[in-house]
Amino acid sequence: MTQAQYIAGSGGGCFTGDTLVSTPDGQVKIAELKVGSEVISFDDKGNTHVAKVLKVHIHENEQVYRYGFWGDEYVDATPNHWVLNQYNAFVAIGSLGFDDCLVDVMGHLRPITSREDLGTATVYNLTVERQHTFIANNIRVHNAGIGQRIAGAGGGGGKGGGGSHTPTEADDTLQSVQFASVLDVISEGEIQGLEDGNKSIFLEDTPIQNADGTNNFKSFSVATRNGTQAQTHITGNFGATQSEKAVNSEVVNGTPVTRSITDTDVDRVRVTLTIPSLRIVEDDGDITGHEVSIKIQVQYNGGGFNDVISDTIKGKSSARYQRDYLIALTGAFPVDIRMVRVSANETSTRRASSTFFQAYTEIIDEKFRYPNTALVGLRFDSRQFGSIPSRKYLIRGIKVKIPSNATVDTTTHLGRITYSGVWDGTFQAATWTNDPAWCLYDLLINDRYGAGITEATLDRYDFFAISQYCNTLVDDGKGGKEPRFSLNILINQRDEVYNVIQQLTAIFRGIAYYGAGSLVLLQDKPTDAQYLLGPSNVVDGTFSYSGTGQKVRHTVAVVAWQSYDTRGDIEYEYVEDHAAVAKHGIIKKEMKAIGCYSQGQAHRLGKWTLLSEQNLTETCQFAVAVESGIILRPGMVIDIADPLRGGTRRSGRVNSATTTVITIDSDTNLSVNLASSPSLSVLMPTGLVETKAISSISGAAITVSDAFSEAPNAGAVYLIQTTDIQSQQFRVLSVSESGDGVYGVSAIAYNESIYAAIEKDVAIRQRDISNLSSAPNAPEGLTGTEFLYQEGQTVHTGFDFSWTHDRANTNDFLVKYKIDNDNFTTLTTSNPSITLRALRAGTLSVQVLARNYLGKQSKISTATFTLVGKTAVPGDVQNLSIEPISANSARLRWDKTVDLDVKVNGLVHIKHSNLTDGSATWPNSVDLIPAVAGNSTEAIVPLVAGEIFAKFEDDLGNKSANATSVVVQLPDTLGQLIIQSRREDQDTPPFQGQATDCFYDEDLDALIIDGDENIDDQTDFDDISSFDTLGDILSSANYQFAATLDLEAKFPIDLQRRLVSRAFFPNDLIDSRTANVDTWNDFDGSEADAVNAKLYFRSTDSDPTTVPNPFGPWREFVNGTFEARAFQFKVELSSSDIAQNILVDELGYVASFQRRQENSNGAIASGTTTKVVTFDKAFFTGTGSLGGTNAYLPSVGVAVQNLAAGERVNVHSVTGTGFNVAILDSNDNNVDRNFTYTAVGYGKAV
Repeated sequence: MTQAQYIAGSGGGCFTGDTLVSTPDGQVKIAELKVGSEVISFDDKGNTHVAKVLKVHIHENEQVYRYGFWGDEYVDATPNHWVLNQYNAFVAIGSLGFDDCLVDVMGHLRPITSREDLGTATVYNLTVERQHTFIANNIRVHNAGIGQRIAGAGGGGGKGGGGSHTPTEADDTLQSVQFASVLDVISEGEIQGLEDGNKSIFLEDTPIQNADGTNNFKSFSVATRNGTQAQTHITGNFGATQSEKAVNSEVVNGTPVTRSITDTDVDRVRVTLTIPSLRIVEDDGDITGHEVSIKIQVQYNGGGFNDVISDTIKGKSSARYQRDYLIALTGAFPVDIRMVRVSANETSTRRASSTFFQAYTEIIDEKFRYPNTALVGLRFDSRQFGSIPSRKYLIRGIKVKIPSNATVDTTTHLGRITYSGVWDGTFQAATWTNDPAWCLYDLLINDRYGAGITEATLDRYDFFAISQYCNTLVDDGKGGKEPRFSLNILINQRDEVYNVIQQLTAIFRGIAYYGAGSLVLLQDKPTDAQYLLGPSNVVDGTFSYSGTGQKVRHTVAVVAWQSYDTRGDIEYEYVEDHAAVAKHGIIKKEMKAIGCYSQGQAHRLGKWTLLSEQNLTETCQFAVAVESGIILRPGMVIDIADPLRGGTRRSGRVNSATTTVITIDSDTNLSVNLASSPSLSVLMPTGLVETKAISSISGAAITVSDAFSEAPNAGAVYLIQTTDIQSQQFRVLSVSESGDGVYGVSAIAYNESIYAAIEKDVAIRQRDISNLSSAPNAPEGLTGTEFLYQEGQTVHTGFDFSWTHDRANTNDFLVKYKIDNDNFTTLTTSNPSITLRALRAGTLSVQVLARNYLGKQSKISTATFTLVGKTAVPGDVQNLSIEPISANSARLRWDKTVDLDVKVNGLVHIKHSNLTDGSATWPNSVDLIPAVAGNSTEAIVPLVAGEIFAKFEDDLGNKSANATSVVVQLPDTLGQLIIQSRREDQDTPPFQGQATDCFYDEDLDALIIDGDENIDDQTDFDDISSFDTLGDILSSANYQFAATLDLEAKFPIDLQRRLVSRAFFPNDLIDSRTANVDTWNDFDGSEADAVNAKLYFRSTDSDPTTVPNPFGPWREFVNGTFEARAFQFKVELSSSDIAQNILVDELGYVASFQRRQENSNGAIASGTTTKVVTFDKAFFTGTGSLGGTNAYLPSVGVAVQNLAAGERVNVHSVTGTGFNVAILDSNDNNVDRNFTYTAVGYGKAV
């Protein structure tokens, strides 16, 4: 029989070739089956039988997945192949999830556990007679699949017979839909509400409703509450408690499924219906839709069932479809919910319409009203979003109290307030506004979401004045008008009251502070001067001025603001001071306009910041008595008449006055030109300033053209201004009481014209405050003092520079300075002195000039100073002394350095020479210990004979000019045995050990470091200054002693180094100098100080001839006691200067043992034979190379107890480890006696 094959690029569902199909003879791979093969099939009752294969289908390059199921088994199939699921329905296997089950050959459910993409493969399918079913990998499957071709449905051509119809499958028309419900808290209440209904709600930045009324989303609902105290709850799924109860029972015709609800708190129930699949497989293989009808009935307290839902589900669904029904419960409990299938039950597996009562959910509406909280409830179709969408709401926010004469604009300038008539101080009903003043007022007084400040502590008229200024219309920069300041802000996190107040006041350029028990609110806006100040009412009559550096003045502002066009996203407004940018470049400041949704308002904020920084750069500090201190307050604009800047006296005190003639305290230096429109300002008894034009001046009597409101008091402060000399104007920043009735005041420059420049782009006008035209005198008597100072862990050089000056017509001094050929650095100061920092050694050139207030300069005065800086060498070490603290160590002491650059990051160097005759020098010594910290006053050093030197070193490496030393003479140690006094320099020839990068120089009779060049490298022998060391001196070298010190046993031994060296410049010898000796600056040459030598040893406890080398690591030493059998020695030479070398004249060590006595531990019985005694610890007795074998045998003394007459003691065979003793009578026979012994020798074996 031949196999019929249908090969196509795509088709019905199929399996990979290794899938096992159940047959009467067992399982066979599907790829091995042929037409006519018998397989196990099953009917719609689940009964199995044998059926024949009518066709075999093969498809290439099909997408295949591996579906794992319970029992660690799997089937490899295309996702459109039909399988039997838990609802006894055939569905595409790819539509099943992990909560679905397959049905195995035994009819058991096998949950799906995994899904894995296997890529593409050749796949196989069968057309099986009758039911078209078979068993694949133990799973019940149908031979159909969802695709272009349904296997076995109508056949094809060839031997299979049938027509030419190609089966088709209708699209699914039923889909389960989920709805999402969200309840958003959008504000404290009460708010005005949404700006424009659903047009003001944005899901993922898309409005729910367009401007033309059309909707952008389907199946949604919206409910809002504006946050009133008595608002009702939002019905629906908002704030409800839900409890789902599983049912999972199939509903068949004639057998309804019922569930009871007994919880009387349940308000509603949601019933969930599940249809595994809804479709019909027609006889020609087409798959079409189907329908099924159901009812849901409710019975209250056994009163009989009534239909509440009748529904017919029509359409097609290949996968599970669910539908919910929401039923409000209106009767008595218990309540019975019953689902009834109206449609007849299906009798064929080709028709699928099974219905299941999946679950019911008990819903208890909690009915939360959320009083005083504005809410928006949304319910929407989840098919339109991948997750809960972002939501934004455009609202008119919290309603606030506004004055009784106020009206809120709701058409042209939304939220702006306009006023009519005079305000009587009362408020009207709360309404929405974006006026920042009244929004702040509400936030301050509200005790629920605000600060809860008592209204009585607030001056409502301050808020009223600020509101008027905020609501004035100004150009918006786009050809229209807008309020000067508006507030549109969301405050959604807790913060300190002070911080919130400062943020909100910053919106309208305001400040707030507590004074006299109430909150004072002020605003930066055009203001008349409210107080007069001059030398007569300022402590010491002086004002102190300071300015900001140009580097801190910004030329560009980037202001962040929010835009309605981008749903509140951040936009950036770039504001530039063109003149400042051209002069100083771009100095950018980034800032945030809080609560700002206006580009024009953001632009004005940036412009105000730049103009203020560029023009209001000066601050003024002064002190006043209590009479002024209790009146001045932050924000107040003041007039200052400073004669030092004005060049003339224009302020003082009133002596006497009428309403028209004011007699002042003095007319000295009073120069007023009546042609310059003079005016007189006087501080009146009311505390206000009144200004009148001057008509005439006669001595100290000043007549005004218009009478004052009342006669000024005697002692009142006055101020005269003319068109050519006006007062300085400042705005008070702070007032602080400093004690004794004195108040310190700080104020910043004020210029009223800056506000017009911000809003109308007009030029800023500068006040003419002085008639000073002559240049100041030049500074004299330039002098200064150099000093060092510490900054962190670094020492720097400073210079106190001062001069003398008469201070006439002088505002400040300009100082320029430089070191050597550096560029000049410029500083300004108001005093005739200044401290220069971060300098260095060199020539300090200084220029200083005086400037008047107009910037006119005096002649330049110059001076130069020579700075030593940190190049000066530190002072010498003082009071160096040494005291032994043990046999091998001592404490070296000295006075603490007075040099700061030694104390900070400096060092104390300690060196040593073995010479004790006073001939040793600093260059001819080597390090005794590593250098210690510069602020130290003592160090523990090895106690060795010789001369110890000390020098300070600063943080630049400069050392003391002279070394301070102390000579150490050690007394002879009684009983010490020197077994080796080794000197490498005394061998013939000297230094016979292993030399690396060093050699013995016969001419110098010393060991020296080699150079880095060879004689073969030289091209011009006339240029060679020294043939001993060609090229640069190497940085390091070492020499290992020729012989090993072997004690032939492990002993503690005292070692002390012997090292005498000299540092020198090999190319600065007498013979290398060719100039006349009379021209030599230094006969001895420079002091070499960059070389060193260190002595090391290494040791072993075993035979030193053992292979491999048994020695341990090298250890540096000066002196000490060390335990080992054998020792090897080397010296390491170093030079940190390629021009400096070291001469080692003497090199060696002294090895010695301490004298030791050992006593017996109690009496010892001699016995009747010779007694052998062993020492507790062996003595050193010498070796063949160290004194000779047994050269140092211990002496032994024996004391016998009860020695009889004629008896004697015979001690013999003494060694380092013990001796023999015999006690003999007169006949030389051994007798038993008790004895003790004492042994004296050297060394103590370990």
